[in-house]
Amino acid sequence: MEKKLLLGDEAIALGALHAGLSGVYAYPGTPSTEITEFIQGNALARERGVHSRWSTNEKTAMEAALGMSFMGKRAMVCMKHVGLNVCADPFVNSGMTGVNGGVVVLVADDPSMHSSQDEQDSRFYGKFALIPTFEPSSQQEAYDMMAVAFDYSERVKLPVLMRVTTRMAHSRAVVACADVPRQQNELNYNAEARNWVLLPANARRRNDVVTAQQAELEEDAAKSPYNSYEEAKSKWMYPSGKHPLSIIASGIGYNYVKECFPEGCPHPILKISQYPLPKERVRRLIAEAEQVLIVEEGQPFIEDIIRGVADMTKLHGKLDGTLPRTGELNPDVVNDALEKIVNSKLSNSKCYDPCADVAPRPPALCQGCGHRDVYTALNEVLREYDNPRVFGDIGCYTLGFLPPFHAIHSCVDMGASITMAKGAADAGQWPAVAIIGDSTFTHSGMTGLLDAINENADITVIISDNLTTGMTGGQDSAGTNKFEAICRGLGLSDEHLKVVVPLPKNMAEITQAIRDEINYHGTSVIIPRRECMQTLQRHLKQKKAQAKS
Repeated sequence: MEKKLLLGDEAIALGALHAGLSGVYAYPGTPSTEITEFIQGNALARERGVHSRWSTNEKTAMEAALGMSFMGKRAMVCMKHVGLNVCADPFVNSGMTGVNGGVVVLVADDPSMHSSQDEQDSRFYGKFALIPTFEPSSQQEAYDMMAVAFDYSERVKLPVLMRVTTRMAHSRAVVACADVPRQQNELNYNAEARNWVLLPANARRRNDVVTAQQAELEEDAAKSPYNSYEEAKSKWMYPSGKHPLSIIASGIGYNYVKECFPEGCPHPILKISQYPLPKERVRRLIAEAEQVLIVEEGQPFIEDIIRGVADMTKLHGKLDGTLPRTGELNPDVVNDALEKIVNSKLSNSKCYDPCADVAPRPPALCQGCGHRDVYTALNEVLREYDNPRVFGDIGCYTLGFLPPFHAIHSCVDMGASITMAKGAADAGQWPAVAIIGDSTFTHSGMTGLLDAINENADITVIISDNLTTGMTGGQDSAGTNKFEAICRGLGLSDEHLKVVVPLPKNMAEITQAIRDEINYHGTSVIIPRRECMQTLQRHLKQKKAQAKS
């Protein structure tokens, strides 16, 4: 087997390709972006014609993957955790339709919110949708699990949710890879319309089937090699025959426990990487121990379930404060929790103490960024009005909230800027300005603009177009060179659709455009357009390289 040094995201991507993937569907979102980028640059994917173009949003990605599955091919959907909210409708319903070709929904959660609005734990979605969930504990497992997940998806006729977290996605390890990749599935017509047409009569029948499958899925999880029991290195027990402490660890939390005991763990460990939770194995472990520590990254998902089937007084984890309820885990955090329970100092030294020599480096808009000129102009104009409100959105330009601009007043979720501005205008606010990026606009801003146009809401919308999806590294933006046509197609008049170039020399033109459209009491759109500095430099380097060759 060939060995490669891979990010967790890269291990997932390569595992999917080697499992016979025919298409990946995704919208870029940290920490999941590198999965699709790896497939886009992979020689095997190009040779096999694997679909890998970015989708407009996570909902369209999920639905396209279901279409590929309907035709018998294997498809993967990739997103960050908040993206799962966007595709919740087709995701939850995919449990009702089932699959023909295997479907893996890869969700990368972001504990500590390094680049996110919340610490959502996607395992709850798997339980809610009644579909099996995998959670690899290492890069090797992430690679191996892809083939298992696709096979399992096709065996049980359900999509599989695979959940990773930031450290798994963005840390590297040596991974042993298969010598011979599996061939892609052949096209087939085995999908039954009565399963895929979710009329109430069909959906009720499927609901009974999927609900009845849960016992089988739990039995499979109990037998899974990814849910393993490890004997304690120490043979010492209480006279009662019970272990002083047993540990239940899931996903990357298992690695953190192992790092606390480099010479071998003195306590039994039940490793959980496949759900539904095998409750009988959990009950057995708990019955054999005086105390139990539950180590899981994210929210207390396992702990919540276990507290319904076990003696709560002996359980320790996030709910009783032994582990922190928010933020990422790491070996030091797990070490501290173990010391609290055993009431003694462990021998291993701290590894994650903050470095006092590193100065804080808060994020900021790049020097020369067009968003800077947009905010400079917007702030200059808004000083002329009483109580203006600017509704922001998700993207690089959200940094306009920070010094020196302090330019926006809200940022809730993808696409909320336009709809919030409309709601504020409905309440009587004026001026109400929405600022949204080009990629975010096509992701989930177009429907909000249609609402505003239909009512001629008194708002000014700024689509700050830097010709890319800048926040996640410069991926293609679905609407590039189409925004004027989109706005016209939604019903906006040419008179109140303006395009400007955000440069200091054009400041008078930009400020006048903003002032004019604020003073127009109806829906208007301004599109400041200038390429992102990062992608511009990349494109210039590519042109130079091409010229030399």
